[in-house]
Amino acid sequence: MADSKAPQTLKDAHAVAASTRPLPGANQATWLKWHKTNARMYREVSDIDRWHHHELRYWVNYEENKAEELAAQIQARKAESADVA
Repeated sequence: MADSKAPQTLKDAHAVAASTRPLPGANQATWLKWHKTNARMYREVSDIDRWHHHELRYWVNYEENKAEELAAQIQARKAESADVA
């Protein structure tokens, strides 16, 4: 997030995450991309907002875990559809 509009604080990062959240019913690939993007953003902000570094690292971990869960679900669904074919 090299541009000047990039979030600089935990509060800014939460605002970006909330404003870019996919709509309910969005497909899993959309959610996966969103969680990966959030993890990257929180990681970058953790180097800037040192006062909230540990809380930001929590959010990095949270978003990475959600992304891993979704990736596993997507793979399982692909495997199921391959088994049916």
